[in-house]
Amino acid sequence: MSTKHDCYDVLGVSKTASEDQIKKAYRKLAMKYHPDRNPGDAAAEEKFKEATEAYEILSNADLRQRYDQFGWDAFERGGGRSGFGGAGHIDLEEALRAFASAFGGGGGGFGGGSFFEGLFGAMGGSPRDRGGRARGADLRYDLEIDFEEAAFGSRRELSLQIVEDCETCKGTGADGKSKPETCPKCGGRGMVVSSNGFFQVRQPCPHCGGTGEFIRHPCRACRGEGRVKMPRKISLAIPAGVDTGSRMRLTGKGEGGARGGPPGDLFVVLHVRPHELFARQGQDIHTDIPIPFHIAALGGEVQVPTLRGDIPLKIPAGTQPGRTFTLRGLGLSDVRGHAVGDHQVTVSIEVPAGLSRGAGDLLAAFGAAVKESNHPRLAAIRKKAAEFYERKQAMETARGDS
Repeated sequence: MSTKHDCYDVLGVSKTASEDQIKKAYRKLAMKYHPDRNPGDAAAEEKFKEATEAYEILSNADLRQRYDQFGWDAFERGGGRSGFGGAGHIDLEEALRAFASAFGGGGGGFGGGSFFEGLFGAMGGSPRDRGGRARGADLRYDLEIDFEEAAFGSRRELSLQIVEDCETCKGTGADGKSKPETCPKCGGRGMVVSSNGFFQVRQPCPHCGGTGEFIRHPCRACRGEGRVKMPRKISLAIPAGVDTGSRMRLTGKGEGGARGGPPGDLFVVLHVRPHELFARQGQDIHTDIPIPFHIAALGGEVQVPTLRGDIPLKIPAGTQPGRTFTLRGLGLSDVRGHAVGDHQVTVSIEVPAGLSRGAGDLLAAFGAAVKESNHPRLAAIRKKAAEFYERKQAMETARGDS
């Protein structure tokens, strides 16, 4: 009886799983346990081989049928299966070839590592091909702008120090008298093989860095790197409607590629400074406006500052502090210009200061003429307070408090 794990359990799928479900499950495990991501980890390597072996069986209709009927006995009784030797004899090289074949990488291992790096490049940096060519890194630039720039758009000129192709060697890394040569350590393969117990471990060649080539006479200007840091000025058009966190992508304006590879992209992340008068919420603008006491009481009109200039706002008689008025279509437009927000105006009552004696006398006379019914909110508070004191007195009497 075989002691090997069940293929379905290894991949974490049901026995009715479709071919696509099996492939997705295998890809997830292979990405997690691949030797290139777990160097020197024998346990991860074993899990990688086990998952590959299970996938090789379940992805083949004929092998899967035999496995479903007889289990591992179908292969341990001399049945064998294509792709591997007998059961229990799978080695790392065969598993790597099966993995590459399953996801379009061909059947010849990983050579200079380009297939695996292409699959996981987003996690480990840009892959290099034979000759060291690689896409330049994407760069991030955080830019602080004023509120007015976000509202109406602007143009900025960015000054950066960016790695680019060396002008002296044109990005080759070699001086004018020499050319890149095949690495003698790895024979141009970019990988070297070393023994690790019962397994063979493939690693990038330390002599050429996995490129398969080396430079005997490096360029003096860039010391063989092929790239140098250079000052660069970039013009940036900021559209109206951007907000904090908006990200602008400038294709090809990132770090220069290695050995003639394409450049990366530049991502500009915007941060909008707060404004003293206007607050923003999405595409809406919010403003707090103090209004005179007499206009709040009698009604009238005040001028409200907006993005498009002062706008008259009618205040109804008896307006209370905290009331919000909406000015339609006077907010911010989105970056595509398809929609415009509103302007929300919240009013407060400003108590006049520095009154003349005559104005003070008039205000006093006004106060004497006002009745409690003219202040319903204050009357309501006084009523609730009286009820509270009455209940408090009743509790003290019940306790016998003096």
